[in-house]
Amino acid sequence: MTGLVLWPEQAANRNATYGKSIQLEFSYCLPCKVVKGCAEDGTIEYDWSSFDRLLNEVANRGHQLVVRFRYEYPSGKDVDGQKGTTAVPAYIKERSDYNETYNANPSGDGPTYYADWSNAELQRFTLQFYTDFAQRYAHDPRIAFLEVGFGHWSEYHIYGTKLQFGVNFPTKEFQKKFFKHMKSIADGLPWLVSIDASDDTYSPVVDDNVLMALQFGLFDDSFMHKNHEGGYNEECWNAIGKGTRWRKGVCGGEISYYSSSDQKNFLNPAGMYGHTWEEQASKYHITFMIANDAPGSTYGTAQRFCEASMATGYRIGVKACQTNGSTTQLLVTNQGIAPLYRDAWFAIGETRADKTLRGLLPGKEMWVEIATSPKDDGSDIKIVSDYILPQQEIEFNADIEGETAIQSACSKSDKTTYYNLAGQRIGCPAKGITIKHTIALQNKKFLER
Repeated sequence: MTGLVLWPEQAANRNATYGKSIQLEFSYCLPCKVVKGCAEDGTIEYDWSSFDRLLNEVANRGHQLVVRFRYEYPSGKDVDGQKGTTAVPAYIKERSDYNETYNANPSGDGPTYYADWSNAELQRFTLQFYTDFAQRYAHDPRIAFLEVGFGHWSEYHIYGTKLQFGVNFPTKEFQKKFFKHMKSIADGLPWLVSIDASDDTYSPVVDDNVLMALQFGLFDDSFMHKNHEGGYNEECWNAIGKGTRWRKGVCGGEISYYSSSDQKNFLNPAGMYGHTWEEQASKYHITFMIANDAPGSTYGTAQRFCEASMATGYRIGVKACQTNGSTTQLLVTNQGIAPLYRDAWFAIGETRADKTLRGLLPGKEMWVEIATSPKDDGSDIKIVSDYILPQQEIEFNADIEGETAIQSACSKSDKTTYYNLAGQRIGCPAKGITIKHTIALQNKKFLER
């Protein structure tokens, strides 16, 4: 659920080289491709088979998908082969009260049709669509995150086209309803909106305390471009993030296309435009970032992809492990730059800890307790989650070394009960004997109490 991201076709073509350096893939998805019609009672009729095929293809590579549904895509031909066709379902387009608008070349991006936001059925459908999507996929481990929004590429703008609320862009009243609706139906699926939703020209979010309090994340579609810092992008992050949104909402996006070299150079260890990837990822608490043009470039090696991916998101560490033979306690910390946004638990065998790791902030620590004891070699201590694939594993650091000694004052009259790490009862050792017992977990060590 972290790291650099490729598009599915590219991930498939480069899987042999980059497959183990990434964990996530990204794809736009089109409502018109999964909606087949609407029944008389208003029930939306779906065929999710094409979307499931995509999810299965990604999952078969051991990866999860970041999903973004969209209506408008300037020059996009993936709906019907014609440039700029919207992805609004056909049954809505066939209505006599539905009328799209058009711009031949907004901001030089090419032909673009715009969904008709005066249409009541489009509004109803949009809310119902995300309800139905969440009911089907909110707990699907093939999906990591969901990106939502309106306008070009669902990025919360229609630059180059005159903004007309209720015509080519949803009204602020509908947007408020949409945000509140997402909160009610997301059911644990982390969802993000563009940082452009901070622009009050388009959006009501920053002027509405209720909306600002929602736990949505942010994506930035031009991360690390030349004027990112101190410019519009940083202002947007600050306005809608307030420096704390990352604590509850996942943050990601894609490396800038402002220059054809941005994606090729951003992994330069010396930095780009005065900033390194690791620095910027840490500053904005990035969990994932699309970098599809980086593979094969000077700095975009599989090894560098892996390093850069490891510099994102959470990193769980274990600072102490102790057991009394029937329960085990772990002192865990987050050594990363962002929290986990979905539930995961330490476990021994099938027994899970009493607390989830979700939400543990960087630099913070907590004790978790597991109602059993581990094997002597610690091989059954692990992190489990219902939101990862069967072939995926959440690793953790456990660089613990030390010893516990039983004092030489121990005598036959000592009534203390001692256990080894496997939970086996042991008697008091002979006077002067020191017991040292450590537990190895892969290449790390846990210390017995």
